[in-house]
Amino acid sequence: MKIAVTYDQGMVYPHFGHTKQFKVYEIKANEVMSEEVIDTNGAGHCALASFLVENKIEVLICGGIGAGAISALSNAGIEIYPGVMGEADMVVEDFIAGILEYDPNTRCDHHNHEHNCGDHDCGDHHGDCHCHDK
Repeated sequence: MKIAVTYDQGMVYPHFGHTKQFKVYEIKANEVMSEEVIDTNGAGHCALASFLVENKIEVLICGGIGAGAISALSNAGIEIYPGVMGEADMVVEDFIAGILEYDPNTRCDHHNHEHNCGDHDCGDHHGDCHCHDK
C-alpha cells in the first residue's frame, strides 16, 4: 500500500490544494518499507489528484481539503483521511496502528482560509473552488 501525506518540514501540511510536497510511504505487513518526499512540481488543486494517481497512491492523509478534491480523489479510488495535524511520520504510524485521529467532515472553502483566490484558477466560487466535477 502507498500512503501520501501532505508535507512541509516534517509536518502534515494543512491545505491539500497548496501542498508543494507529499511524503510517500510504502507499507507492507503493517511496516513502513520505504519513504520519500516528492515535489508536486507546481501542481495544485485538481492536478494533485492526477499526480497522486500517477504515483499509485492508495491513501491520502491531509489537513484541509475541498469537496471537489475529495470527489476527484474518491472517484480515483483513493481513500482520504482529512483533518489531520501533526508530525507526518507519527500520523502514518497511527494510521498503521488503526488509531489515526482525523475528521471525515473536514472541508476547505475560500470563506475560512487565508489564501488569495487570485493565486489559482477558481472557476465560479460556489463555496469550493478546488476541483469541479467534470
